[in-house]
Amino acid sequence: MRPTEEQDVALKILHTADWHLGRGFPSFMEVDQPKLTQARIEAVDKLLGLAESYAVNAVLCAGDLFHEPTPADTWWRELLRLFERRKWKERPVFLLPGNHDPLWPTSVWADDHPFRRGLPDWVHVVDREDYEFALSEEAVLYAVPCRSQAGADDPTAHIPVRRPGDQRIRIGLVHGQTFDIAGHEMNFPIAADAAQKRGLNYLALGDTHGFRELPPKEAPAVYPGAPEATTFGESEAGFVAVVLFPRQGRSPIIQKQRVSRWRWRDERCTSMQQLEALRREDLKECVFRLTLQMEVTISERARVDDILEELKGNEAVCGKVGVLHEDTTGLEVNVYDASDFDDTLPDVLRSVVARLQAQANEPDGKVARQAIVLLHKTLRSLPDQAGGASAPRGGAEQ
Repeated sequence: MRPTEEQDVALKILHTADWHLGRGFPSFMEVDQPKLTQARIEAVDKLLGLAESYAVNAVLCAGDLFHEPTPADTWWRELLRLFERRKWKERPVFLLPGNHDPLWPTSVWADDHPFRRGLPDWVHVVDREDYEFALSEEAVLYAVPCRSQAGADDPTAHIPVRRPGDQRIRIGLVHGQTFDIAGHEMNFPIAADAAQKRGLNYLALGDTHGFRELPPKEAPAVYPGAPEATTFGESEAGFVAVVLFPRQGRSPIIQKQRVSRWRWRDERCTSMQQLEALRREDLKECVFRLTLQMEVTISERARVDDILEELKGNEAVCGKVGVLHEDTTGLEVNVYDASDFDDTLPDVLRSVVARLQAQANEPDGKVARQAIVLLHKTLRSLPDQAGGASAPRGGAEQ
């Protein structure tokens, strides 16, 4: 921004929401769960650094900052440490209780809670419906907390309308839903034209985990989204909004800024070619759900195991994927092609394979099919020896 443009800006804010500090990820492997949980506090550290680099005048945090109203000590202490590292005096931070972490007498927001008592004086908790804070002579903030985990009232109804002659920049800070979701009852429904009706220049929202900017341009309502996605399918997660308010009553300028570390990706593989191609991609910063929906030969099944181990890694080697969540329930193995075994296979083993193949046709043939695959894998791992069993065909495939 050029100097003249900088002088023309009356206010700069950073708008964030839905940190969900303390959220667990029990469906992932135990070794991966801490990576995803800790990434949330790392994203908060990054967005606070972004606030410094942009020299914003205030940071607005629009609810669901914790995943529950009474999070484990680890998470509120971690957040306190992030605040303690910064010596902000002229940059207030506003923490809004959301529906995941509502303003309860026993919650982390209570006056006597050690988190609340430990906050620096420039960090403010929104603890009443008529909350008002003068950000400057030219700007004012109105905020309304959630007091329950579900509700049918529009929180913006508590924000006073603009009075005649009031030329200040008016910003609202609330948590709720501005649009209908098919088959679901709206939680804390917010009127689509709430910002206009209340005479706001900007409505800072939390709840939806994807970045979303709602018209009109003159009085936008914005969801910055979660700074780190919480599950698969949350498109447009991983951002914050840096908002500049020019003078002369012009529309705010909204800049979408990425702060997330992880990219969440859901991939369905239907062929070995697709699976092989994944090995050539850069997936180090990816939370990857891989669903295998295909039929393979016995030899290809062994190759599938090799690729999955390469992607996931082991105790000795780091995987090519940051966090891998694989689903192999749709992986079918054709166990009836005897060509997967070497022609020099001893007769006794060939007889065993034939019996297992016959049993695999039975309704309860799952164990027999697994046994054939395991036998192939075992033979594949044996070195060739004179007079002994040779490796199965395809065993040397890399």
